[in-house]
Amino acid sequence: MAREYSESAGSPRDSTACGEFRHHSLLLPASAAGLRLDQALARELPQYSRARLQGWIEAGEVQVDGRRLRGKDKVLGGEQVEIAARLEADERVAPEAQPLAVVHQDRALFVINKPAGMVVHPGAGNARHTLQNALLALDPKLALVPRAGLVHRLDKDTSGLLVVARTPEAHARLVAALAEREIERTYLAICRGSMTGGGTVDTPIGRHRTQRTRMTVRSDGREAITHYRIVKRYRDHTFVRVQLETGRTHQIRVHLAHIGYPIIGDPVYGGRRRLPAGCGPALAASLGAFPRQALHAARLALAHPLTGRKLEWETPIPEDMAGLLAALDEDRGIVELERT
Repeated sequence: MAREYSESAGSPRDSTACGEFRHHSLLLPASAAGLRLDQALARELPQYSRARLQGWIEAGEVQVDGRRLRGKDKVLGGEQVEIAARLEADERVAPEAQPLAVVHQDRALFVINKPAGMVVHPGAGNARHTLQNALLALDPKLALVPRAGLVHRLDKDTSGLLVVARTPEAHARLVAALAEREIERTYLAICRGSMTGGGTVDTPIGRHRTQRTRMTVRSDGREAITHYRIVKRYRDHTFVRVQLETGRTHQIRVHLAHIGYPIIGDPVYGGRRRLPAGCGPALAASLGAFPRQALHAARLALAHPLTGRKLEWETPIPEDMAGLLAALDEDRGIVELERT
């Protein structure tokens, strides 16, 4: 079972730096069959130069199904790749005190309510001010835990709940629970378009063939299953509750856009912003000014990694989404008055 680490778990491009190493865990897709190892890694990890990837391979920092391979060795597709690459001095993640909303803490884990706009871990263009920097300041011992304790992640502009393991043992158990789909993650989203009913999207997701920062539905992608149900329906929008069965990078955003209901404010998958016909000025202003994808990780449930006791947390919808829902409610009231 591949290790999972993403918003969405198991993203091949997601990594964290902790201690002295940068870790990646990825499953090579079937489309990699016949490629050299260095070519396959360059395709899956486009943020790194070919020279850096080759250096990791030559240094023995890349394991393919538990074995060392040469860069020129061919892959079959489906191999599990683990990378533990020694960091350059300027790559090491520094503790950085920042305010964090800690929903729960005990000796094994933290649960954090991440605000929209906070990046989870350092990367290109985001070397500081990330959740990982803040976690290392909150608990310096997290430097000894893989990925600084991060088990899964949220996109920068998605708000809500994240679990962080405080010991290597807790981390291993939570990662295994995530891989076995034993951690429940429920989201709230406001979508464009008026749904007629809830349902399930069961379509594989993979990296876009030409736009490497995007994910897309593709037949040779990884299994991805998203369940959704309507909370409230409006004239041209729907407020939905979403349950992840799997977790892939951008999974909810990609799946809802795929079925024709992109999340409001999504800059990647949402398409051109548009206003519903006849909407009032208050709703038009709210839709036009909404700064991010309207997606919030509202509920998290899991078995405690030490005691096995079932724990559950919920966090209210944030103010920006609540304000947008209020504008939609007001607009719906106006429409209903016009019909009477």
